Amino acid sequence: MSSTTAGILFLVSLVVALAVAHVPLGDHMYRVLGSAKHSRVEKRLYRIIGVDPGTEQTWSAYVRSVLAFSVVSILFLYALQRVQDRLWLAIGMKAVPDHQAWNTAISFVTNTNWQGYSGESMMGHLVQMAGLAVQNFVSAAVGIAVAIAFVRGFVRRRTDELGNFWVDLTRAVFRILLPMAFAGAVVLVAGGVIQNFADPHTVGTLTGGSQKITGGPVASQEAIKLLGTNGGGFYNANSAHPFENPASWTNWIEIFMLTVISFSLPRTFGRMVGQKRQGYAIVAVMALLAIISVGANIGAQVAHHGTVPTAVGAASEGTEQRFGIVGSAVFATTTTLTSTGAVNSFHDSYTSLGGATLLLNMMLGEVAPGGTGSGLYGMLILAIITVFVAGLMVGRIPEYLGKKISAREIKFASMYFLITPMIVLIGTGVAMAFGTPRSSMLNTGPHGFSEVLYAFTSAANNNGSAFAGITVNTWFYDVALGLAMVLGRFLPMIFVLALAGSLARQGAVPESEGTLPTHRPQFVGMLAGVTLVLVALTFFPAMALGPLAEGIH
Repeated sequence: MSSTTAGILFLVSLVVALAVAHVPLGDHMYRVLGSAKHSRVEKRLYRIIGVDPGTEQTWSAYVRSVLAFSVVSILFLYALQRVQDRLWLAIGMKAVPDHQAWNTAISFVTNTNWQGYSGESMMGHLVQMAGLAVQNFVSAAVGIAVAIAFVRGFVRRRTDELGNFWVDLTRAVFRILLPMAFAGAVVLVAGGVIQNFADPHTVGTLTGGSQKITGGPVASQEAIKLLGTNGGGFYNANSAHPFENPASWTNWIEIFMLTVISFSLPRTFGRMVGQKRQGYAIVAVMALLAIISVGANIGAQVAHHGTVPTAVGAASEGTEQRFGIVGSAVFATTTTLTSTGAVNSFHDSYTSLGGATLLLNMMLGEVAPGGTGSGLYGMLILAIITVFVAGLMVGRIPEYLGKKISAREIKFASMYFLITPMIVLIGTGVAMAFGTPRSSMLNTGPHGFSEVLYAFTSAANNNGSAFAGITVNTWFYDVALGLAMVLGRFLPMIFVLALAGSLARQGAVPESEGTLPTHRPQFVGMLAGVTLVLVALTFFPAMALGPLAEGIH
């Protein structure tokens, strides 16, 4: 079978599998998150933490719960890393330095999983399991909870209540993520991903030296890092490491896992608002943008230029031979279209235009399909902006799903959209303005600028992947990127929940002849166009200084 045929089959089978899973998984999440019943385990947990599952919260109370839970999570994970040398299953690892522990704690709590360290030489098994893997579950569940609370803002009428964060969080973890992660881990173990508690093995090298090979509970963490669009990795090589991703078919499984929940949540949204066609419209926009991005990235990698790429037939530097160009490009595209950040190839080695597409994926706000939960509410924010723009064109107060989009609502939507570009551009500007952060750059010129721009884009969008080429394990980058991750995660959530509260207080606006149909192909095209235009206007100058300048050169 030729590599072209194999690549086509890889893509087509992935699309078919996601389409098949869309309805049953979306319906399952709708039933779970809308159920009035609580399991015995859940009831006991509510009693332990002192929560009444029968009460609901206003948007401000929901925000306080999200922030309180996240602050406690950061403090716990920070402390766990600082004392790991005294813990069981430390496997000889030292305590994590303070600035690295701060950055890592924030990174995993914010669903970013940016890693300024090599996991196999820094983290013991207990920290990996009780710290990092646990945050993989709960940070993903926080995203789902906020997305569902936002959708309730469209559904509810004349109320201040959006649900109960602690109930939404618990159900997302125990009824959605845990069962799926268990099944995914079993499949990965069957594919050769390791799962053990062994101490590092010392092996001889071909040059007569020795090397320590670290094992660990990899499959269990690999499954949830993908399902929860967390990213990160047990090893520095991430999903390019054979212990994490052994073969081409496990590569397919991992790409499926990192996209399936986000592509299914629009079905949950459609069921909740009582119009399945609205969910189909949202997933159609996600799919359209994803197809364009995948095609562009594969094209940039295959349409090679230069002596060496021409000789080997493609720009294959930094890719694993067992995955090939298509398997690497699809993984890179989906991991940046979602907020996953896991990698199976070296993004810094991509062509200038190939790297530009990965940057653009994150700059879109990771909405195609986006992170677990965050992709859905990000796309719905863009839908609100789209109907507002359409309303201005015809001189009519815009409406979306029976709710008026007035000045208050559009202000929250605008602040949501603008906060991430502000963090990215200000952070990149500061890093390029001072000598200390510039000294961390291994490359100069447009490519060096692209590496810094990628780092802040990844952090602010809670992606976690890196262009590499810069030394980020410094005080400046640990602190600056940590701040970018915190602000990029929680400020948008605050605006989303404030907007949800504003929508929930409204009554229903009946449809009329002037109402813009938001389920038709026309709206799908408008929403995709608005998304691309807004991003182009915001980031084009920065892109022109980095990957585009490099490509022209």
